[in-house]
Amino acid sequence: MKKIYKEHATIFKAFCDENRLQILDLLSSGEQCACVLLEQLDLGQSGLSYHMKILVESGVVASRQEGKWTHYKISEAGRARALALLADLTETDARQAG
Repeated sequence: MKKIYKEHATIFKAFCDENRLQILDLLSSGEQCACVLLEQLDLGQSGLSYHMKILVESGVVASRQEGKWTHYKISEAGRARALALLADLTETDARQAG
């Protein structure tokens, strides 16, 4: 059971940093090259790599290599999984509400 919580925490970790939230906002308009993200963020290469690693490990962001640059986009499957997880964890039992 603890393994499941660790996997869940990995997903939610993606949303627990203002830099990662800004990256997700930038990616909401479509796939972006790391070079473009660097231009729009107040981060260096190593900082961006750190945040992208967390986002990709969570499954919320997908990456692909093209030449020396990595391109990132929001993963629809990862997005759906995060939404479903949040719904499952916050769903209340209607019988207890009464």
